[in-house]
Amino acid sequence: MSEARQSPLSAPSRQATGKLAENILHFARTLRKAGLPVGPGAVLDALEAVEAAQIGTRADFRAALHAVFVKKHEHTILFDQAFDIFWKKRGFIEKMIAMMSPRAVDEREPAKPQAGAARVADALYNAPHEEKPREELEVDARFTMSSLETLRTKDFAQMSAEEVARATAALSRLHMPSEKLRLRRWRSARRGGIDPRATLRASFRAGGATIQFAWRTHAERYAPIVALCDISGSMSDYTRVFLHFLHALTMQRGRVHTFLFGTRLTNVTRALRAKDIDAALAQCSSEVKDWSGGTRIGASLATFNRQWSRRVLGQGAICVLFTDGLERDRLDRLAAEMERLHKSCRRLVWVNPLLRFAEFEAKASGVRTMLAHVDEFRPIHNLDAIEALVDALSREGGGADPRRWLKGA
Repeated sequence: MSEARQSPLSAPSRQATGKLAENILHFARTLRKAGLPVGPGAVLDALEAVEAAQIGTRADFRAALHAVFVKKHEHTILFDQAFDIFWKKRGFIEKMIAMMSPRAVDEREPAKPQAGAARVADALYNAPHEEKPREELEVDARFTMSSLETLRTKDFAQMSAEEVARATAALSRLHMPSEKLRLRRWRSARRGGIDPRATLRASFRAGGATIQFAWRTHAERYAPIVALCDISGSMSDYTRVFLHFLHALTMQRGRVHTFLFGTRLTNVTRALRAKDIDAALAQCSSEVKDWSGGTRIGASLATFNRQWSRRVLGQGAICVLFTDGLERDRLDRLAAEMERLHKSCRRLVWVNPLLRFAEFEAKASGVRTMLAHVDEFRPIHNLDAIEALVDALSREGGGADPRRWLKGA
């Protein structure tokens, strides 16, 4: 072709120029700050796609931008939030060529934050090019609340991108479960019981003239942990943070097996053993084919019980089930698989982000079916809840008795 590709931003004869091109550029920057991998080439492609689509309707405009900017299923939620906030006013898209400016956005905050809205708003309303000089303020810390304390109790779904980064960094500094299991094997020790074989060998070396006692004690090692994580669309706001926790747990303790399920089961244990968390999550994303889709809890548990339970649930393993329990398949199958899973592990701990609601009641049939076969029922929506889970994995017994939820329902 003799004619080289020309940038839409520099083509005065094209329709996608002026305020329209500027606002699409600002929208792309918003997506990039919110976490989507949007580069300069994608902006050029978006302008060409908008020109080709002719902006017939709002749905056409959204579909053109979505086709260019969204590369993974899990990015759709952030794109939808950014699109709704950035192009919010009625008739906005139809009139934006003539009247829209980069800051013509309704800055009123929604009454109830939705999934991903905080990250999009943080990316949208913080100007990227204006660096304000830092002012040194003297604050009496005795009358203020630590930002970390605020972060500990904030819901993951309402965090901005910066707060999510701080929360995941805090997870790597957690003191992970310290429970150790006593094994039948022995090891030498300075105190404990007498080791007859070692004592006899030492006596032979001395010619039998003296006897120097050797001591032994039972060997110990950390209890294995098996995590079954729901990655359906309803769990997307919490799955990534929970995977950060499992990666930190794998790095510090080892003997952690992680399985992800939506409509099928995927073993990502080897992927989470990568030292770099970004590389580990990227590998998980490439291996999982049903991310942020539907969920089939009973079928996924059946696959695990049939193919993996005997391999990973031995030696006193603790199983952590991460799901909201909203099952639509056969409940009789779910009950049978939950019962088998419960009998295969030493403890079954169910963590559910729906417990963040104070008025939560176990009325859903899937939730009630699963509660009958778990040992503990815990929330998992903020840092405090994760610390409580770590404490629960470090000792036997404790609170979070699931029977009280069944009685109250």
